[in-house]
Amino acid sequence: MQKAILGRKIGMTQVFSEDGLVIPVTVVEAGPCTVVQKKTMENDGYEAIQVGFGAIKEQRVNKPEQGHFKKAGVELRRVLKEFRLDDVSTYEVGSEIKADVFAVGDKVDVSGTSKGKGTLGPIARHGHSRGPMSHGSKYHRGGGSLGAGTSPGRVFKGMKMAGKTGNKKVTVQNLEIVRADADMNLLLVKGAIPGPKGSLVFIKATVK
Repeated sequence: MQKAILGRKIGMTQVFSEDGLVIPVTVVEAGPCTVVQKKTMENDGYEAIQVGFGAIKEQRVNKPEQGHFKKAGVELRRVLKEFRLDDVSTYEVGSEIKADVFAVGDKVDVSGTSKGKGTLGPIARHGHSRGPMSHGSKYHRGGGSLGAGTSPGRVFKGMKMAGKTGNKKVTVQNLEIVRADADMNLLLVKGAIPGPKGSLVFIKATVK
């Protein structure tokens, strides 16, 4: 991983390109992220940096975590996450990662927690067709046949059925950075990204 940042999804809007085309973008409050800890090969067996994002009140942080931040000499942060970067030598404890770590035109992967939809039936969840809705039909929006009777006499794993939908980690790959504003800590990402407004997102340089 070359570079990464934590952010909070604000919402979607649209901007115009230089040639007048409308570009749908997602606005992300990206950073600033503070380096709280630096993992080294000698002490930890691998190289990484631990970063914090988002303000939090002192009474909402337990004493071990308060000591962790106090040792680093940084302010308390709501979220902690490790970045396994290719080169961590340029980062020191207390330094900040801002939105300008990315430039216009960079390709990124965005990870977030998708919107929770609750329990849905097979039509809404998987796009199954429904049965006849006319009077007398005894099959409307059911799951349909789940398998043969005597052989194999069971339902195969992975059968598309009703169940909980959403509220899972989702990654959208190969999105483009349309604008990066370090002064306002904003990133404009082309297209849609996972999660509701206000949710935490993880943006990193694309793997493709």
